[in-house]
Amino acid sequence: MRATMLLALTALATATVPSLASAQAAPAVTARADGADLATAGATMRVVALTDSILRIRIGRGGAMPEDASWAVDAKTRAQHVAVTPAADGFATKALRVRFRADGRLRVEDLAGNLISEDAAPVAFDGKGFALAKTMPQAEHYFGMGDKTGGLDRRGKSFVDWNTDAFGFGSGDDPIYKSIPFFIGVGGAGGSYGLFLDNTTRAWFDFGHRDDTRLAFGAPDGPIDYYLIAGPTTAEVVRRYTDLTGKAPLVPQWALGYQQSRYSYMTADELRSVAARLRQERVPTDVLWLDIDWQDRNRPFTVDTKAFPDMKGLLSDLKRDGFKVVTITDLHVAQAPDQGYRPYDEGIKRDAFVHRADGSVYVGPVWPGPSVFPDFTETKVRDWYGTLFADQVRMGVAGAWNDMNEPAIFNTPTKTMPADVMHRIDSDGFNPRTATHAEIHNVYGMQNTRATYDGLRKLLPDERAFVMTRASYAGGQRYAVTWTGDNLATWDHLKLSIQQIINLGLSGFSYGAADVGGFAGGPSPELLTRWFQIGAFYPVFRDHSAKGTPRAEPWVDGPDHLAIRRRFVEERYRLMPYLYALAEQNARAGDPILRPVFYDYPSAMRMSCDQSWTFTVGRSLLVAPAPHPDQPQAYDVCLPAGGWYDYWTGQRAGTPEAADNGPIQSATQATGQATEHGDKVRVTPRIDTLPVFVRAGTILPRQPLVQSTAETPSGPLQLDVYPGEDCRGDLYADDGHSMAFIRGVFLRQGMTCTMTSGGLKLAFGARQGRYAPWWKQLRVVVHGWSGDGAVSLARKAVAAQSDATAGTLSFVLPDQRRAAEVMIARR
Repeated sequence: MRATMLLALTALATATVPSLASAQAAPAVTARADGADLATAGATMRVVALTDSILRIRIGRGGAMPEDASWAVDAKTRAQHVAVTPAADGFATKALRVRFRADGRLRVEDLAGNLISEDAAPVAFDGKGFALAKTMPQAEHYFGMGDKTGGLDRRGKSFVDWNTDAFGFGSGDDPIYKSIPFFIGVGGAGGSYGLFLDNTTRAWFDFGHRDDTRLAFGAPDGPIDYYLIAGPTTAEVVRRYTDLTGKAPLVPQWALGYQQSRYSYMTADELRSVAARLRQERVPTDVLWLDIDWQDRNRPFTVDTKAFPDMKGLLSDLKRDGFKVVTITDLHVAQAPDQGYRPYDEGIKRDAFVHRADGSVYVGPVWPGPSVFPDFTETKVRDWYGTLFADQVRMGVAGAWNDMNEPAIFNTPTKTMPADVMHRIDSDGFNPRTATHAEIHNVYGMQNTRATYDGLRKLLPDERAFVMTRASYAGGQRYAVTWTGDNLATWDHLKLSIQQIINLGLSGFSYGAADVGGFAGGPSPELLTRWFQIGAFYPVFRDHSAKGTPRAEPWVDGPDHLAIRRRFVEERYRLMPYLYALAEQNARAGDPILRPVFYDYPSAMRMSCDQSWTFTVGRSLLVAPAPHPDQPQAYDVCLPAGGWYDYWTGQRAGTPEAADNGPIQSATQATGQATEHGDKVRVTPRIDTLPVFVRAGTILPRQPLVQSTAETPSGPLQLDVYPGEDCRGDLYADDGHSMAFIRGVFLRQGMTCTMTSGGLKLAFGARQGRYAPWWKQLRVVVHGWSGDGAVSLARKAVAAQSDATAGTLSFVLPDQRRAAEVMIARR
């Protein structure tokens, strides 16, 4: 029935309609101070300008607007508005022109008349369902939608939003774990734009799958309530989308370190042995994870005291060795009456669990056996649920892992609750009422993470909470980081992980992860090593594998593979100052950590190389794995215009010097060529390295190696300067774990470099915040330098050393706490 309705709605949305030129009747527009209403025969469309670049569009049947409430966009944000300039057919903001057609179609342009978005047909209704259609220019491509499969670009594909336990999903399977009904159009005349459909039911999106001239979307029920977000750049769209749905909070710094997991480390002794081996092998590590077997009979909020007789002592010992421990807490509560099981007993007394349509408590089979489920759509239930983490906090557990929260139910055809299970909404501006699971399903996991995050924040109000989730909805980045779920140990899934994490970042979830090595199946030594290399640049870097599969710890394939894997983990820790500054930027602005190349370099959309594996970390590092990593063929890497350096050698990419051996051998050959949009270098893949490039115009902070973020680096902070246009870098530091940064206990400082007629000027901006960093000195390394150099700070000479082979000039400065300029002259 759903499939029949989807086809009917899509057909309505893509039906032939009169051209704009043939629409003769004047639209029935009613001006508003912040927008306008358009009345048609069966509905009213209201377009409100929240800002000059963000429009909210609601369509109500019979003139009645949908309820003004949302799980994703808070009331204060929804209440924003700006004054507009009215026109006979619509209105204008300082950035956009909105035009209505008499038949109910909407057109949005920039002020130069360039098309941003245009309805291809009026809204179509079918019972409670609806469909909308937009024109789809041939040059436009589509990204976002969370971690859905099917490749990086959504064009030509269709998707359904329905959070699904998708163990062992394939590279084209849909739906999977999350529902984020937001996409970004890139490449149209008006630049990039975003569209967010705030509808929690089983929404669908067709990006030209059925009709390659139409983009259609809709839902079987729920409100027609969507936001159109103008750019014109992709970065501006993402920032504005996170203005709407919320920024991810700054994670504790240890969350950026290497993380070791397995389903499951079965005993305290096994966990201790893994920790000891990591330290013995000198693999820097911050986090160990415990899956469901740490619990008594898989019951959440319990401990298997036979396997883990002294959890508090265990966690204390591991903390002394620099390890944090994150434990799983699934949302299903064991149905265990009269057994002294607090979560069940308290929940029953509070009437905190969801019910069937007949009023009885819903019971479904999951890991503990028969289980009940908290009704997270009630504020009071979320508040109660958060208190259940108190014992874990007292034991020293560092964070929570919310799994199975689609919600997953065993032994049912749908893998989840029946659609007629009832929830009681009392939250987020909704009128108190009951709602079916069909409406709540896609936000249920998000509200589970909200209850967990808020509970941890209340229990430790001056500490940053860390929560990882499998299921979520738009805006869920406010509460949890995420991973791509139960993936497979295949080359295809390694490629898929990059594309999923990129699209998660474009969808607000900057902290994305994939199980390094693959959860199910067992990787070959070469696959696990390559996955470690690429995973070292993920926002969250966790090695995880399933029961019954080969072990996947770094040392499992012998010393040669261990050495390569270790080197990449070590490089991540050296890059920690850069990664942490990106994390703080994400918390303030919403920019993802891992990005598609076109995010900062739009010309990359027109480059000729296979970029299906290529990504950037921030704007400054470009990582270019082989498009066919299981094969030995050489391949081309297209580098955006402006110049790039080989990260491993520090030499200009494509030069003979860049092919020389560095700490990790460079993969780039000496050959290179200029292209219309940048440079192209030829790469020969090798298992011992991964091509990484640094943008010319980067000041890259790096630190001495540590074994965990709990260890203070010894020595100066290094600033690698790669001269070029718009040369800049950022420093950010705080204590790494507390909320003191919101009270000004942080350090933020910008740096720039400028080419001069005689050399280079390095400038330190005024420092913000009052945090005292670990470093006392700065070691500056200028790359691409030839000959000797004279360095001066405040007109005082600074000793400098040149290295003709490396092409560098290096010197040491005291920490620059105030604005300062360093002059570097050739001689």
